[in-house]
Amino acid sequence: MDLKEKLISSFLAFENNVDLDHPVHEVRSEAIKNFEIKGFPSKKEEAWKYTSLNSLQKVDFSIFPKEESTLEYKDVKKYFLHEIDTYKIVFVDGVYSSYLSETTHDGVDVCLMSSAFSKPMFRQVIEVYFNKVASKDESLTTLNTAFCKEGAYIYIPKNKMPKKPIQILHLATGNEAALMLQPRNLVVVEDNAEVQIIERHQSLTENEVFTNSVTEIYAGKDAIVDYYKVQNDAPTASLVDNTYISQKDNSVVRVHTFSFGGKLIRNNLNFYQNGERIDSTLKGVTILGDKQHVDHHTLVHHRQPNCESHQDYKGIFGDSSTGVFNGKIIVDKIAQKTDAFQQNNNILLSDRATINSKPQLEIFADDVKCSHGCTIGQLDEDALFYLRSRGIPKKEATALLMYAFANNVLASVRIPELKARINKIIANKLGVRVGFDL
Repeated sequence: MDLKEKLISSFLAFENNVDLDHPVHEVRSEAIKNFEIKGFPSKKEEAWKYTSLNSLQKVDFSIFPKEESTLEYKDVKKYFLHEIDTYKIVFVDGVYSSYLSETTHDGVDVCLMSSAFSKPMFRQVIEVYFNKVASKDESLTTLNTAFCKEGAYIYIPKNKMPKKPIQILHLATGNEAALMLQPRNLVVVEDNAEVQIIERHQSLTENEVFTNSVTEIYAGKDAIVDYYKVQNDAPTASLVDNTYISQKDNSVVRVHTFSFGGKLIRNNLNFYQNGERIDSTLKGVTILGDKQHVDHHTLVHHRQPNCESHQDYKGIFGDSSTGVFNGKIIVDKIAQKTDAFQQNNNILLSDRATINSKPQLEIFADDVKCSHGCTIGQLDEDALFYLRSRGIPKKEATALLMYAFANNVLASVRIPELKARINKIIANKLGVRVGFDL
């Protein structure tokens, strides 16, 4: 039995263990039918031309963990941003850990999707937003919808801001020989509200872990959302991250994606601008080695006039690693005065490393300012020679150039403690110690 067949047969058992009167029961049933028709994406599809999931489909993944896992804080402390106080929503093998979490209903709601469903005042909000923007054409998104049982629910009412940032952490213990997880996050930020969120998926084992995640973000009028994805997982972990963002007038949403670890990572990041004077920012830093594979697939759909979008992705690829960037900007006919920028810059440190970059523009309006571009090259030998002539060792000089290359992405991180943590991860990835902060 291949993975697709196992998932379809497992859905019947899953349905028997959930409430058939659950408000998303019909949505789940429709989703599994869509997945049964579409199956896993293949390289025959243009959007998946450079990323194959064939090897994952051959693994005998457990669909549900067989035993509940317990972890102590000291075992996972290093994965938290513990330098500052934060709210925390923690899942262990897909199961909520109240011991490791710190949630709140103090004017805002940082809690679980299941608990929100059980409360009438929140249930209505969930029913309004759940799966309204997520693509029904993306097979892995429909798969997550079918098996979604638990996840993080963040609701920021009008004119509110949480007292501290929010961390969402998904941990895999390795109690199963191979485990597939289907986490879901729903973030609703109403008019003139603001929130900062840090998300991380972390495997604590050498066993295979395949995470198929979906996040839906709704930003109301004048809302501000800062979302940070830290991807520095174990070499046996694979992640498909599907994120869908809907914005209304005057809202600002910024998503930073830092991809350093994991075997295979696919980031599907989709912005839909449903109002005027919207600002959307997509930035990322990727540093890969060994045989790692990271695929950034972005979409910004400009549906109304007078909006901006800014994309800036930096990639550094060594050994036999592979990077993919496919960025699409769509400007509808009505979306006049659009200002859209997209840039993808890459450095190859090895002649065995590969980068496939495809920036795309589809413009149907005539009064716009849109640009896109990509570069693929090697380190500047003259700059490296200059640094070494000043007494800086080659490894440190190389790292300094790498930091300079990624600086304009790092500079826009608005949580200083997170910025310092990312700097340390980059230094470790490059194998150097650095005595400066960017």
